[in-house]
Amino acid sequence: MAEKDEGQGSANPPLEKPNEGLPMSYNQLMGSNNPKKTSWPELVGTTSEEAKKKIKEEMGEADIQLIPPGYSVTFDFRSQRVRIYVDESDKVIRTPSIG
Repeated sequence: MAEKDEGQGSANPPLEKPNEGLPMSYNQLMGSNNPKKTSWPELVGTTSEEAKKKIKEEMGEADIQLIPPGYSVTFDFRSQRVRIYVDESDKVIRTPSIG
């Protein structure tokens, strides 16, 4: 009579809550319970002034940087920085996001 293995002695026992302890969002990672946008895809195609105004309305503490064509940026992450990439006609060409 073969007994069914119930996972006893296995190297990886099943987890009751597999996602427990993992950050589920940027806000949880940053220790904030206040839901806040982290990107603004709806601003692609708008002018930089419209984009800055909208971002400041939703994230007043944002450090907004306009990035014209051909400019280099650092790769460090800053939780208050939002970069707005614009083309020669001052239109937003990439989704502005925190970073």
